[in-house]
Amino acid sequence: MSTPPSPSSEPQTPWFASTVVYQVYPRSFADSDGDGVGDLPGITSRLDHLADLGVGVVWLSPVYASPQDDNGYDISDYRAVDPSFGTLADMDALIAAAHERGIKVVMDLVVNHTSDEHPWFVESTASKDSPKRDWYVWRPPREGFSAGDPGAEPTNWRSAFSGSTWQLDERTGEYYLHLFSRKQPDLNWENPEVRAAVADMMRWWLDRGVDGFRMDVINFISKRYDADGSLPDGAPWPDGGLWGDGGPFFMTGPRLHEYLAELRREVFAGREGQFLTVGEMPGITVEAAVELTDAGTGVLDMVFQFEHVNLDHGPGGKWDPQPFSLLDLKASFGRWQAGMAERGWNSLYWDNHDQPRIVSRWGDDGRWWRESATALATLLHLHRGTPYVYQGEEIGMTNLPFAAPEDYSDIEAVNHYRQAVAAGADPQALVASMARLTRDNARSGMQWDGGPNGGFTTGEPWYRVNPNASWLNVEAQRDDPASVLSHHKALIALRRDEPCVAAGDFTMLAATHPHVYAYRRATAATELLVLVAVSGEEQPLAAVAAAVAADLGDDAAAWDGAELVLGNWHDEVRSGLAPLRPWEARVLRRPATA
Repeated sequence: MSTPPSPSSEPQTPWFASTVVYQVYPRSFADSDGDGVGDLPGITSRLDHLADLGVGVVWLSPVYASPQDDNGYDISDYRAVDPSFGTLADMDALIAAAHERGIKVVMDLVVNHTSDEHPWFVESTASKDSPKRDWYVWRPPREGFSAGDPGAEPTNWRSAFSGSTWQLDERTGEYYLHLFSRKQPDLNWENPEVRAAVADMMRWWLDRGVDGFRMDVINFISKRYDADGSLPDGAPWPDGGLWGDGGPFFMTGPRLHEYLAELRREVFAGREGQFLTVGEMPGITVEAAVELTDAGTGVLDMVFQFEHVNLDHGPGGKWDPQPFSLLDLKASFGRWQAGMAERGWNSLYWDNHDQPRIVSRWGDDGRWWRESATALATLLHLHRGTPYVYQGEEIGMTNLPFAAPEDYSDIEAVNHYRQAVAAGADPQALVASMARLTRDNARSGMQWDGGPNGGFTTGEPWYRVNPNASWLNVEAQRDDPASVLSHHKALIALRRDEPCVAAGDFTMLAATHPHVYAYRRATAATELLVLVAVSGEEQPLAAVAAAVAADLGDDAAAWDGAELVLGNWHDEVRSGLAPLRPWEARVLRRPATA
């Protein structure tokens, strides 16, 4: 992040347009001491893998001191490293080693909420007169109810992790707000002391050499209070349960831009260097994202939005899964590409610590595992925006097998299972239905080699390692030019070396074809044509060339002689608009036409 240009300046391609971010989930990445938990020295020991992959930024999920109720997203001390991960000295060593390799380090900033074991919250609960009372969102019972009565919660909002967003504090007889776990109380950003404390903490990390922050659910920090300071009830959820949807009252609230502008001013103004700020923003609209990330007037470098990864969620949310539709994906990606074409910047991702593995979710992790993993990577990476690779995605890691309730570890899944069974759901059917979308899929140990525990740890892993690590691992793919890993290296290098990927215009092609994702990128000098078959069957792909050619018009024939920059079928190379095979990805390049 540097001093922004004035709104009248010519738009410039930001430095992060040509780089790729790699997300590390420290607990599951690499264990250096054999205790079964990934740690900071383990990450440092694997930095050469990231350098070889070609990424420019590594984003660390939280490594702060934490009771680990939500695997580190419940922070009890923002200025300490959790002992399970190492020490501050280990963090300093990691930052220095990454910088030696030309890799920036971005921290996960979790400041919508803290742990209930954070000293701020402990003091807040001491009494209603505590100096820290107003650092959190406290409310009395609903009018006409006594504290603890059913229905006495101040609003009917449902937590992201099931149940109410309000927890009664017996000592003071009031409720505190927690949009997530009851052990994750929401900070009150209306209080300037809270904002000042957060800014001071961010400066402290930047002084240690950190290069920026990925801001967890940052668009939840501004709530929509009524004039009397109360919060409204939400509309009932379609599942007919007790709780309502509070999202309209805490997503992208009225003071969000103000709060983020204050952080930008107080934390980054006058600081030399290139820094990255990424706002994770569930429910954000294209229009709001543009305003927040506009290079001239915005307050963040890019947004991390959820529209595309919610496409297979039904009316009841993620536990109500729906079939994947490529047409829906095109509509979503196309809307974001068009909406941010002139201003603003978006993140591009499939996997992260909250999402299942894309090759199992929307690809084919059986017969067409390698082809679908590389096809989906190609589809994503060559859009306008900054791509993210989640650990193991670069080798095509798949979802886990789930056979019993004990196979689930994540708080979201555990809570849902318990409440659904209590409501009468069939336990075994529930185990099977939850498998596709549970966050547990992202949290198995990184698969480094074919040895015990995939090389993740020499001890007993804190959570399972996928049995397919015996053949699906980094070591097996490192020297294979046809591997998923090699394909990711090629995609990352193409973004770095080809200005058209970072700066080119975007045009969707064959928008109504249900089995191909095709688009063109173009600058004044170069054009790229990206063709991706999203199907494992030959027959639906027979008419792909015609569909794409129809949109290209008179220009279609010129692509027959274009350079094949990248493909994922290596046994029989095809170029131009030749028929696509199952899960084939083809990237063509030619000089721009006049």
